[in-house]
Amino acid sequence: MAQRLPQKIAVITGGGSGIGRASAIAFAREGARVAVVDRDLAAAQEVASLLAAEGSEALAIGSDVAAAEADAERILAQWGRIDILMTAAGISVGGTALSTSQADWDEVFRINVTGTWLWARAVLPGMLARKQGSIITVASQLALGGGRGNTAYIASKGAILSLTRTMALDYAEQGVRVNAILPGAVETPLLRRSFARRDDPEAARAASAARHAMGRIGQPEEIAEAALYLASDAASFTTGISLPVDGGWLA
Repeated sequence: MAQRLPQKIAVITGGGSGIGRASAIAFAREGARVAVVDRDLAAAQEVASLLAAEGSEALAIGSDVAAAEADAERILAQWGRIDILMTAAGISVGGTALSTSQADWDEVFRINVTGTWLWARAVLPGMLARKQGSIITVASQLALGGGRGNTAYIASKGAILSLTRTMALDYAEQGVRVNAILPGAVETPLLRRSFARRDDPEAARAASAARHAMGRIGQPEEIAEAALYLASDAASFTTGISLPVDGGWLA
């Protein structure tokens, strides 16, 4: 069977763990060269080493989203172009509108929203020059369905959804596709930290699993498959969508 991303150059932020890690592996196995960007350099290197061991070309970058422009330049210097961007980097701190500090609010938006925008801004000029490219943002089913006790995170995911739609409209005629994935609860370090903030983490996990129509929490590889579709030519007529991969949560 033909590979779905042959010779493509992909950048995945938050690629050292969770959905980003699973997507990096999936993209590489479908023929892409992958730049794994993560604040945790050791985690990024572990993923890049895994890809290299499987015969793929990979680059590990330990960096904050604030360095998007410089990091994009580094990738361009090595590989010459960027075909695919997936912005999976994100944080969650919990809290309501009253209990969330301004510092926490600002940091969630800095990483989740500003980081998405900065990376899109860094790769768009090259994509527009070639009249092709795919940007995949990671929002959340909570951006549409709402939730309790995670105000900054949910608001940031709503902002990512709006940013995705407007970028899709701005660049559709110039060959750049921009789409959002809306994962449900997925077995990642971020989710485990979220449960750990609760008084009864196991009860919180059980309640979350039960909230999905499928009665379980998702796996990162299941989200990676959706990202792979959006990155590939199979989605050549797909832009501006919000794709739930949420085990039936929104239904």
